[in-house]
Amino acid sequence: MTSAHGPADDAASHERHRTGQAPDDAPVPVPDGDEIAAFWELARGRAGLGRLSAVVGTGAGASVPPPAWAFGDSPRLADALLDLVLAGTKTATSTALWELTDAGVPTPEPGDLSIVVDGRGHPRALVRTTAVSVVRFADVDAEHARLEGEGEDDRSLASWRVEHERYLRRVAAPSGRTVDGDTPVVLERFEVRYPPQRRARAAVTGD
Repeated sequence: MTSAHGPADDAASHERHRTGQAPDDAPVPVPDGDEIAAFWELARGRAGLGRLSAVVGTGAGASVPPPAWAFGDSPRLADALLDLVLAGTKTATSTALWELTDAGVPTPEPGDLSIVVDGRGHPRALVRTTAVSVVRFADVDAEHARLEGEGEDDRSLASWRVEHERYLRRVAAPSGRTVDGDTPVVLERFEVRYPPQRRARAAVTGD
């Protein structure tokens, strides 16, 4: 993810949004730079960003695309979480603070733009960060868990804690890090700027 989140070509290694599910054998492919650039030109125009001389957020008024990354740590999970985003179910995500610092990736800020790719590395959505906070793992609340839209289909805080603790312990093991209630977690809320969300279209069309 570049700028706020690192270079677009590093999307496979800088996926900041994961859950506790085990990854598939193959990683998400590195996005093609030309495909990302073409998507950015389309998305920023459709999102009403193309003619703005100054917009709060990464790359909104520039020709250089914003960061590109995938949700999750496997192609299967990337597609599953992206589907939740496009359906309007998932509007938040979380990352251990040390995942960002270890990767040399700055903490996201409100106004940041990002391109989300699917499990094959193709760009599918332009999202804008709307709120960011850093809290202890133990202090993540039920509202945030619900907004993440995951968790054994019940979107509960209990499910969120089980899945995310499992993931954090797995990725922390090689470095010898400990994971407990004091582990700092970056909580991020976002909105989809492009494409129009399916839920919104269905409400209008009755589909």
